[in-house]
Amino acid sequence: QVHVVESGGGLVQAGGSLRLSCAAAGRIFVAMGWYRQAPGKQRELVAAITSGGRTNYADSVKGRFTISRDNAKNTVSLQMNSLKAEDTAVYYCNAKAGWPYNDYWGQGTQVTVSS
Repeated sequence: QVHVVESGGGLVQAGGSLRLSCAAAGRIFVAMGWYRQAPGKQRELVAAITSGGRTNYADSVKGRFTISRDNAKNTVSLQMNSLKAEDTAVYYCNAKAGWPYNDYWGQGTQVTVSS
C-alpha cells in the first residue's frame, strides 16, 4: 500500500518563506514533486525531481523555490522563498512509480500568502 504524507504549509506574509515536506512509502518512486491548485484554477506543476536529481520548475517559481529529495528516505522538500500572494494554493505532493507511471498523491496542504 502506498502512502504519501505532506507536512508544512500555513500562513505567511508576502516576502516570507515556508518549507513543505513529503514522505512517501510503498513503492520505488522514480520522480517526486509538488503541484498546486488555487481556487477556480487547474492543478499545476510547481516543481519535480527525479531519482537521479534532475529538476523541473514552473517558470513562475524559478529562482524562488528549491526542490530537494532524499532517495534513501523517499522524502521530498520544497523550500519556498520570496512568497507572493499568487502562490496561495493547496499544495499537493506527487510521487510517480512504475512504467507507465502511476501517480500517487498526498492529501494536500494549504499555503496562504497575505499581501
